[in-house]
Amino acid sequence: MKCMHCQGEMERKTAPFSVDRNGYHISWDNVPAWVCTQCGEPMFDTDAVDQIQKGITAMENETPELRAIG
Repeated sequence: MKCMHCQGEMERKTAPFSVDRNGYHISWDNVPAWVCTQCGEPMFDTDAVDQIQKGITAMENETPELRAIG
């Protein structure tokens, strides 16, 4: 597989992923990904993206309750 950014070779590794949204920050350190050996750009497969989206959705569902506490 080739990198979409630099056309380098991709290899299976892990990569960090983080998102800032609605007043909170979520970070994962080791998400399975294809990572470019040349530029380091990660590409997450469908399963990883689905799990990330589930985590974000879970946090969004809890955020209103966390704000009500403060």
